[in-house]
Amino acid sequence: MAGSASLAELEAAIRGCLKCALGPGRLNFVFGEGDPRAGLMFIGEGPGRDEDLQGRPFVGKAGELLDKMIGAIGLSRQEVYIANVVKCRPPDNRTPAPEEAAACLGYLRRQIELIRPKVIVTLGATPLRELVGLKEGITKVRGQWKRIETGGRSIPVMPTFHPAYVLRQYTQDVRRAVWGDLKAAKEEMDKAAGA
Repeated sequence: MAGSASLAELEAAIRGCLKCALGPGRLNFVFGEGDPRAGLMFIGEGPGRDEDLQGRPFVGKAGELLDKMIGAIGLSRQEVYIANVVKCRPPDNRTPAPEEAAACLGYLRRQIELIRPKVIVTLGATPLRELVGLKEGITKVRGQWKRIETGGRSIPVMPTFHPAYVLRQYTQDVRRAVWGDLKAAKEEMDKAAGA
């Protein structure tokens, strides 16, 4: 895994993973997708029903909204990279258990090392907790820059609400907050690309 030189090699190496209880129950391993050299990477919690059926991240209603959110900052789904903390669907779309997230975290870190994004946007509390190590709720820290150290690099992280939460709480305040977070992430990416 650590020796994987490309995303395709990494995916091939880990596709049959059974390191946690989620593996045997999956229909499809949901590795992630997008530009392998993306400047902006989105990280969610884990695949839901639609994602498990199709083997692709963020393809249900939350995915449709994520696509619109990405479009609003002038990018397309093909220009970013989208992944999740866990690669297999938790039963009933529950939050991944800590041991499930821990089993997959090395895979996610290797994806980040291979992609080398300029900025990461975490969607919801789970990636913030598992990847960044923050225990506070997303409402307390969304919109506040964080950092992760991986692969010898320090990468800025913008925490924001998960699109599923935005769909449930479709208020002007929530939409404005997410728009501000994504705009800041895009500006930081553009600044880093120009550096």
